Amino acid sequence: MRVAFVSLFAPGHGETPARTRTLRTARRLADRGHDVVWLCARWWGGDHDAFDDEGIEYRSVTAEPTPVAFAAKLPAALRRVGPDVVHAVNSPPTPALAATVGGTLSRTPVVVDWWRDHPADARRWYRPLARRADAVTAPSRTTKTRVREHGADGDDVRVLPESIDFDAVESAAVDDRFDAVYARRLDRHANVETFLLGLAELRGRDWTAAVIGDGPERGRIESTASDLRIDDRVEFLGDLPTEERIPIFKGTHVAVATATWETFATDLLWAVACGCVALVEYQADSSAHELVEGRERGRLVTSPAELADEFVAVGDLERRAVDREFASFDHEAVIDRYVALYEELVDGE
Repeated sequence: MRVAFVSLFAPGHGETPARTRTLRTARRLADRGHDVVWLCARWWGGDHDAFDDEGIEYRSVTAEPTPVAFAAKLPAALRRVGPDVVHAVNSPPTPALAATVGGTLSRTPVVVDWWRDHPADARRWYRPLARRADAVTAPSRTTKTRVREHGADGDDVRVLPESIDFDAVESAAVDDRFDAVYARRLDRHANVETFLLGLAELRGRDWTAAVIGDGPERGRIESTASDLRIDDRVEFLGDLPTEERIPIFKGTHVAVATATWETFATDLLWAVACGCVALVEYQADSSAHELVEGRERGRLVTSPAELADEFVAVGDLERRAVDREFASFDHEAVIDRYVALYEELVDGE
């Protein structure tokens, strides 16, 4: 199958979670032998308009990442590619909307992968984009709800989550130094205070905890741990690579997610796949609760006091180093679902 990815920005312009998701999907398709072309603004040097890298052919539609100019040139660029299916991203919306126009002209189905509503986007374009796409993929039910609010038919929006390397989970060693772990970028949305306040409620109990991640709020968060007089029991490990996080997750009993905003709680997914019991503070702008709802090894809380109570309540649950329930989030399993969607749309044409 020939798949054209339409994304004004590529990871070469700077990595973001949305671009990482798109790149992972494109590379996995290329690894399976699909013909993958990425139409984007040029981010590489030299005077060549295209080059190949890891099975993906990158083609520049414009030299500069200007949405309007890119959108104007995109239908012609798609005609030259001649794809079986187009995979566009929702942000910025004008290039994606141009992809749906090109798809209509060439009778090629267009899938729009909707990571989130970006605050810099002109939201007036979201509604026609949500309605014109042949299908929309979203990383969570929370995002699906937002897309439906923009006018998409719910049946046309498929939840295709972020994915992990489950083989790496199964084969990794176990680091059992900690009883509780928080893992996420430490930015203004991290809300690690709930985690620390919950631990502080349990000063009289025997526990150790780790905070994995780095970011602009790290210094303030470390000061909070000190003010709560638990800094001798909470270790700040910094931004560890995935291969170093997995053993910690496998050996830790409880993983906590308290962020106020989270498109997809990837760190929590790794943790629960590694057997952690998940304690999640419900937040309206976070999808983390979706990973624990209805699960015995997951609890929703609304305050530090509830978090402390649940720390105690889940203490009797067995420790696990792997939870095979989350094998369905493996990279290959999720790519299977993308391919099935593409084939469904192509056959429907």
